[in-house]
Amino acid sequence: MKRKSKSLIVMALCFTLFVSLLGGCENKKNDQKTDNSSESIDTAENTGTAESTDNTGSKDTSAETAMKYTPGTYTAKADGKDGTITVEVTFSETEITDINIVSQTETEGIGSEALKTIKEQVLSGQTLAVDAVSGATKTSDGFLSAIEDTVKQAGGDVDKLKANVVAKENEGKVEKLTADVVVVGAGASGVSAAVSASDKGAKVILIEKTATIGGASNLSWAGKFYNSSVALDNGVKVEVEKEISDWIVNNHWRVDAAAVRQYVTKSGETYDWLTSKGYNTTFINFGGEQLHMLPPYDTRQELLKNMLKESVEKSGGQVLTETTGKKLLTNDKGDVTGVSAEKKDGTTLEITAKSVVMATGGYAANAEMVKELFGFEGINGGLGQNVGEGLKMAWDIGAKVPDNVGGQMLHQTLSKATENLKKQYDSFEASYPLMLSYLPNFMNVGPSGARFRDEAATLTAVAAANTSAFNGPYHMVIVSKQQLEKLEEKGMSGVDAPSLPGMPPEFYADFKDQYTLENPWKNVVKVFDSMVENGDGYKGNTIEELATNAGMDVETFKDEYNNYMKAIKSGVDTEFGKKAEYLTPMGEEGPYYAVVAQINNLGSVGGLLVNTKFKVLNDQRVPIKGLYAVGLESEGVLFNDTYVGNGVGIGYSFTSGRLGGEDAADYALGSK
Repeated sequence: MKRKSKSLIVMALCFTLFVSLLGGCENKKNDQKTDNSSESIDTAENTGTAESTDNTGSKDTSAETAMKYTPGTYTAKADGKDGTITVEVTFSETEITDINIVSQTETEGIGSEALKTIKEQVLSGQTLAVDAVSGATKTSDGFLSAIEDTVKQAGGDVDKLKANVVAKENEGKVEKLTADVVVVGAGASGVSAAVSASDKGAKVILIEKTATIGGASNLSWAGKFYNSSVALDNGVKVEVEKEISDWIVNNHWRVDAAAVRQYVTKSGETYDWLTSKGYNTTFINFGGEQLHMLPPYDTRQELLKNMLKESVEKSGGQVLTETTGKKLLTNDKGDVTGVSAEKKDGTTLEITAKSVVMATGGYAANAEMVKELFGFEGINGGLGQNVGEGLKMAWDIGAKVPDNVGGQMLHQTLSKATENLKKQYDSFEASYPLMLSYLPNFMNVGPSGARFRDEAATLTAVAAANTSAFNGPYHMVIVSKQQLEKLEEKGMSGVDAPSLPGMPPEFYADFKDQYTLENPWKNVVKVFDSMVENGDGYKGNTIEELATNAGMDVETFKDEYNNYMKAIKSGVDTEFGKKAEYLTPMGEEGPYYAVVAQINNLGSVGGLLVNTKFKVLNDQRVPIKGLYAVGLESEGVLFNDTYVGNGVGIGYSFTSGRLGGEDAADYALGSK
């Protein structure tokens, strides 16, 4: 038996050696055919390319792994960022052949572009392994969820589609470009910088990580351009020296006085500059403030694209969207010499330039960063793509982290209940809780149940936002049975509202005909009960029960409520000095409701320290050669620890971009 085993082993070894020799001959023949055969094989394996047979005659298994569907067209709905997305998806036996977006209300130029991008990726790759489009995460997630629903209806394997990761077409490819000025970010400040630099004679390359031009300016309402020609023509003039002095004092002198002066004295010119470029704004005398309403929302992106076409592109520059800046390039002296970026298809761009302008929009969408630097846990109402990449790129090469790096643009109050109520009621009724959070006639308390302000702060956007944010991630608006009855009977005039809630126009655009003080609130109790059922507010038949249900400290809230009732009866608020006219009676019986109100953060403010040439400074406050910053990244020079402006954000973005682009061009061309 032992001899027989040894014989079998020897025969097996001989056979193995023979097969190996044959294989070596075959490989040698393949090597003679092409010197890239091994690379081609690797590529086939990495991308999952199917072969009919291999060299050993193995059977093709692609048919076994192919997707299988029940042919037909299936419909599904899912929540996007701004409403319901409805899709019709058509399947053959093996493929998704078409995706029809039946209806959607996503933001024009942002969410709508994301839908197009994802549709293309799903169809071309036959995959659900698609990354959310930068700046439109909720839109992307909702759209993909709806498509996934139709896959299930068609009997497809969702897990397989999610596992089908399609490699980027040009992963590993490097492309080199040159320019005089590179601008990173194509919002209001980035576009302005690119256009003004080009007008100075510089060759400009503008890169933008999303598919959208315009950034937050596509969502903004109005900008402030001090003493613009149109403001003066309308007889509204700001006393410049007083404005500058008050600005500095109101920010506790912790600002760059020269930067404040530059904005106040130079922003008026920006109005005329934008007008000359075809970007027309409309002057508004907003209670004595000089605000300039931006063009209609659906025209803004095209207007900015046209500005770029007529300057940057006409002068031989480029506008590259879906291209993300990754790091700043420097020489051995630490001077900035360009940017490394990545295109959508995986191509790495190495862009060499004399000047780089950072216009990357801050970090407000980076919740961890906002909490760490500012302690804020509210809502990001700005753009989802603004996660701080640009700041980190600059910090990595020695840019100073300013003392006020945590500043935020807290500017609106939101109601947690609104989104879910809009699925059940029309927009006017769904906005009942939201509207009450903007009125001074209701008791406001923090999470513990303690009252924290004169509720008249709700009449001013910045005051409303900052007083709330200082007391936690949300506050609650307390509404009584009697107050709801008054609202149902006489609308907001029934609770003595001094004026319509100061909400941004886009909040009430679709119910503006109903948006009056006298319009009675129908179904008001039903709406508030739905709010509670949806988990977006609280109810209690007694004050104690309301406190318990809302997670407040019962004794704290009870004491605060009793003190507030005394103030209503006496007309004197000894705690916060609230005017008697706003101390609206609450009655003596329940039920009582607590509306959860949250603060909207429109963007971070600052992160890079700049001088009046918009040159980024290092830890010694010395300019880093070749590096500039405009827009929100540089706005910290105007404010102490948080934004307190009205229209300044967008006004400064256009103005700093215009001036910073000129300065970057001057440096690149050797003028300065």
